[in-house]
Amino acid sequence: MRTVGVEEELLLVDAGSGDPRALSTAVLALAERRAEGDSVFESELHDQQLEFATEPRSAMADLAEEIRRWRAEAAHSAAEAGAAVAALATSPLPVSPAIGEDERYRWLARRFGLTAQEQLTCGCHVHVSVESDEEGVAVLDRVRPWLPVLLALSGNSPFWQGQDTSYDSYRSRVWGRWPSAGPVELFGSAERYHQQVEALIGTGVLRDKGMIYFDARLSHRYPTVEFRVADVCLDPADTVLLATLARGLVETAARDWRAGGRPDPVTAGVLRMADWQAARSGMEGRLIHPRTGRPEPAADVAHALLDHVREALEDSGDLASAQAGLRTLLERGTGARIQRELLADSDSLRTVVTECAARTRG
Repeated sequence: MRTVGVEEELLLVDAGSGDPRALSTAVLALAERRAEGDSVFESELHDQQLEFATEPRSAMADLAEEIRRWRAEAAHSAAEAGAAVAALATSPLPVSPAIGEDERYRWLARRFGLTAQEQLTCGCHVHVSVESDEEGVAVLDRVRPWLPVLLALSGNSPFWQGQDTSYDSYRSRVWGRWPSAGPVELFGSAERYHQQVEALIGTGVLRDKGMIYFDARLSHRYPTVEFRVADVCLDPADTVLLATLARGLVETAARDWRAGGRPDPVTAGVLRMADWQAARSGMEGRLIHPRTGRPEPAADVAHALLDHVREALEDSGDLASAQAGLRTLLERGTGARIQRELLADSDSLRTVVTECAARTRG
C-alpha cells in the first residue's frame, strides 16, 4: 500500500490577543528540548509560523493520530513561550510579517521583495509514495484536473489584514504570486519533467528545486508525489480526508497509466480558472467540474472526486471513512465557513483567532 505523509504549517499567535507573534526560534528550541533530541518541527519563511512533518503512514488512523499529537505538541511548546498555535492559512488580524534569519529566507526576501514579505501563509502538503519518477510524472499528468477540488475542500483563509477578502482561500491567491506556483501543462515523461525543472532553474529566477511550487510536483527530497495546493485545515479530520483523497488520486492515476490510458489534455489556462473558482467560493458555491469544464455545485464535484477514486479507496479500505469525512465536512463547512461563523457570533477577529487556536490545541 502507498504511504502518505503530511506537512502542516501553523500560525504562531498571542494566546490572549490573537496577534501573530514572531517566536518561532523560541518555540523550536522548546520543542527540541521537549523531544529530548531531534524534533519534527522546523522553521518557515516567517518567524510567525512553524511546520511539522509526519512519518510516512500506511494506515489513515495512524496518520490522524500523529497529526493530532504534533498539533498538541506544538501548542505545548508555544504555550511555554507565551504563545499559541492556530491552524489558520492566513492571519485574520493585521500583521507585519518578520522574515526568518535563515540565509535562504534572506535570499528570498532580497530576490522577491514584497512578494516574499507578504507570504505569511500556511499550507498543507501531502506526500504520496510512488515507485519511480516515471510513475510519478504519469500521476502528475492525470491528477491535474482534480487539484482545485482539494483546494476547495481545504479553504481556510477568508481574512487578510483585518478584512474579509470574499475568498475562501485567499492564501492560494497570495501564494500564486511566486513565479513558479500554480497549474502546469502536461509533461508526458519523467525526462520532460526534469528538463522543464532545469529550464526554470536555468533562468536564474529561482534559487533551486525547492522553489518549484507547482500545485503538485515530484518531491526533490522523497520518492513521492507532493500535493501542495491545499490550505492548512482547521480540523485535522479534514487533513486526513485530503490525504485519503490524494492517495486515491495517485493510485487511480497510476492504474490508468499502467493500463495505457491517456491524461486529460485540459490546459493550464483552464486549470487556473478552476483554481481561482475554488479559491473564491470554496465549497459554498460552484466549482469547475473536471470532466465537463463547466461550473457545477461544489458538493456534486466533491462527490465526483470521490467516485473517481472509489475503486482505489475500496481496495485500501478507506472508502467508508472518506465518505463519512466528506459528509461531515459538507455539513459542518470548511475552516473558512467556521471562521466567518465565529466572526458573525462574536463580531471580533481576535475571538476568531483565539477560538481557532483552542480548536488546534485539541
